[in-house]
Amino acid sequence: MNYMFVSFQSSNSSVQELARAVMEKKGVPDIIVNNAGTINKNNRLWEVPEEEFNTVIDTNIKGIANMLRHFIPLMIEKKQGVIVNMSSGWGRSAAAQVAPYCASKWAVEGLTKSVAKEVPSGMAIVALNPGVINTDMLASCFGSSSSLYQAPDSWAPKAADMILNLTMADNGSSLSV
Repeated sequence: MNYMFVSFQSSNSSVQELARAVMEKKGVPDIIVNNAGTINKNNRLWEVPEEEFNTVIDTNIKGIANMLRHFIPLMIEKKQGVIVNMSSGWGRSAAAQVAPYCASKWAVEGLTKSVAKEVPSGMAIVALNPGVINTDMLASCFGSSSSLYQAPDSWAPKAADMILNLTMADNGSSLSV
C-alpha cells in the first residue's frame, strides 16, 4: 500500500511540487492524511492579530485545499484512493478564545463533504476528528491540564487501524477516533 502523511503545505506551488515529486518517486498514494493544523493563541476574535488569523486560515483550510487540488486528479486517474482530512471536535462545535481555529475546522468539515460529492466511485474523502490528544497545540489552549489527555503514541495505533480500514463506503463521513 502506498500512503503518505502530510503535515501541511499552505503554498499551492509547494504542494504542486510535492505532488510531482511523490509521483516520480512513489507513484499515486493509496491514502493521504491531511494533517493541517495550527491554532491561534487563546484570545477573543477581535484581539487575534490579522497575521495570526491568516496563518490559521491559510494552514488549516488552504493547505488542505491545495493538497486536494493536486492529489485528487492523480487518484482519479488510478480510480481509487482515500483522503483523510484531519478536523477537530471544534470543527463540529465551538469554543471561546479559539474562534479562528473553530471556523477553520468547520470549513474542513464542509470542504470534505462537498468534495466527497465530486470524487468518482472508488475514492473516499473523510473528515476525521482525532479526539483530545496531549500535543503542544493542546497545551497552548489547556495549559498544564493537557497532560490529563492521551499521548500521541497511545492514540496513533488506534487511528492508524481506523484509517487503514476506510473504504469508499466511508466517502463524505465525519468520523472520530
